[in-house]
Amino acid sequence: MKEFLARKNIVISARRYGIDALGAMAQGLFCSLLIGTIIKTLGQQLGLAFLVEMGGFASAMSAPAMAVAIGYALQAPPLVLFSLAAVGQAANAMGGAGGPLAVLFIAIIAAEIGKAVSKETKVDLLVTPAATIFAGVVLSYAIAPPIGSAASAFGTLINRTTTLQPFWMGIAVSVLVGVALTLPISSAAICHTLGLVGLAGGAAVAGCCAQMVGFAVMSFRENRWGGLVSQGIGTSMLQMGNIVKNPRIWIPPTLASAITGPIATCLFRLEMNGDPINAGMGTCGLCGQIGLWTGWLAPSERALAEGAVAVTPTAFHWIGLILICFVLPAVLSVIFCELLRRIGWIREGDLTLPQ
Repeated sequence: MKEFLARKNIVISARRYGIDALGAMAQGLFCSLLIGTIIKTLGQQLGLAFLVEMGGFASAMSAPAMAVAIGYALQAPPLVLFSLAAVGQAANAMGGAGGPLAVLFIAIIAAEIGKAVSKETKVDLLVTPAATIFAGVVLSYAIAPPIGSAASAFGTLINRTTTLQPFWMGIAVSVLVGVALTLPISSAAICHTLGLVGLAGGAAVAGCCAQMVGFAVMSFRENRWGGLVSQGIGTSMLQMGNIVKNPRIWIPPTLASAITGPIATCLFRLEMNGDPINAGMGTCGLCGQIGLWTGWLAPSERALAEGAVAVTPTAFHWIGLILICFVLPAVLSVIFCELLRRIGWIREGDLTLPQ
């Protein structure tokens, strides 16, 4: 069995499924639903119907894009990879509001089954797609509804608990989602899977921004402008190697997220009602901020289900966005970092990114 799995490149591991597949799923979401939502919103605001249609086309392909991206991460052969488009569509449709989590589980299983039968017969062109699609659709009927319901219920619990307890949940959501963003897993996929919107989505945005902006600004003396851009608009995950060497460098942005989270939920009542994937993006391509903006103007389906309504942003909305997403993370992280530098917990070079 070990020889067969090795020959088929089937690696059963937490890294392959929990990091590689989940990260690829977020990329699939970004290239379909997220970019489609942005284009559609721009079209609506500019009165350009073709942009609205273009965004709709992109958003409609989110499920196949997720499944194909997962298959790509699992290094599935072409016939398996292309067949996963149908699997993703089935899993997402039957999973309901929690469809993305169903897509993750079912696409992984279907891809591995497809890889197992790939090139084992002389009629591979028929057998491999049939096996992949059959396995994926059967699993979609069997387990997608309960998986989707569980994910949706848990996300709703987080959203409503944050509304009832904005201070403590603001801290918890901000810190946990921010930490997930810096870890080699996908905070965007987690937020989309759980459907984090409203105040919970706002807290998630705050935590992600604290990590990205915090690391970018506090490491400026080591990494200069290149590091500022790569971490502030790219990802704070670039610091994971340094975190392994000295975990204390993670303290400043994490403390900053514990402060900005409740400020977002309690003071500014910052609601992220765009597509939930934006809640886990932070300042990556300014997607978190775009999500806040689109949520004000045209709440997503998930946000509407939670009772969100469109609003006309005021100066208070924009001040909250700027402070929570940029100013406070930068100031707080630098202050905490300088304190740790003075007591020797962070040393010169600890934050230097590899070349």
